[in-house]
Amino acid sequence: MLTVWGRANSLNVQAVMWTIAELGLTHQRHDIGHVHGGNKTSEYLAMNPNGLVPTVRDGDGVPMWESAAIVRYLAAAYGDDKFWPRDPAARVQLDMWAEWIKTSFVPTFSGQVFRPLVQQGSTPLPPEQLKAATEAVKPLALMLDRRLGDGPYLAGSDLSFADMIIGNPLYRYYTLDFDRAATPSLDAYYAQLTARPHYREHVMVSYESLRTRP
Repeated sequence: MLTVWGRANSLNVQAVMWTIAELGLTHQRHDIGHVHGGNKTSEYLAMNPNGLVPTVRDGDGVPMWESAAIVRYLAAAYGDDKFWPRDPAARVQLDMWAEWIKTSFVPTFSGQVFRPLVQQGSTPLPPEQLKAATEAVKPLALMLDRRLGDGPYLAGSDLSFADMIIGNPLYRYYTLDFDRAATPSLDAYYAQLTARPHYREHVMVSYESLRTRP
């Protein structure tokens, strides 16, 4: 059985939990981090010296951390050839976009739009700063829109490990009120994801408790 340490409203935990659910794996999750605390104890740091979430242990195996690495482990260990292509040449065509979402899209969207809007407290974000931030996200959304094409998933008709990483931040992207680029393919992709019960359960989780209150 898989054991997961991490809170349900963590973006990184959500990617792992969605993967676990899509693969139908038996698991137990413990709320750790943010208001729950527990991620700075000596016991937790012995498993994950970074002190962040998630941390995952597969049975009696060595603890794993870093969500994308965990997703890849689960996909390789338990996924079929559609979910985790065994051909490296086929897999890399998906994996490079999974890397891109983590290194380009998420840092820009989360750092410049999500965190300032959600964690701004009583101080409004200056309009010029919000405009610059939203303009920085638009070309990245357009890149993903072009890559998705007719979809419905990144690999075409088959859901894969890369969708776990790419689709995960889109709930926040689409539910936050800001000026988004016109991206019909990305919109259709998100609609496809929201039709999946496991996406609704593990990714479409309220982030209201993350807001900084006045």
